[in-house]
Amino acid sequence: MTVTISDDCIACGACESICDAVFSIEDKAVVNDGAVADNVDGVKEAADACPVGAIVVE
Repeated sequence: MTVTISDDCIACGACESICDAVFSIEDKAVVNDGAVADNVDGVKEAADACPVGAIVVE
């Protein structure tokens, strides 16, 4: 699974509040790639919750 953040990110913090092992907020969300495999459900939940659809899961 590959997780990227598009330029649409508004740094609202929703993803970080749902899955802080994978997402952190700087100027926009940042993905901790090393934690994705252990947090698949959280990544999917965060992607669904993103108000601007900026989390791309492939």
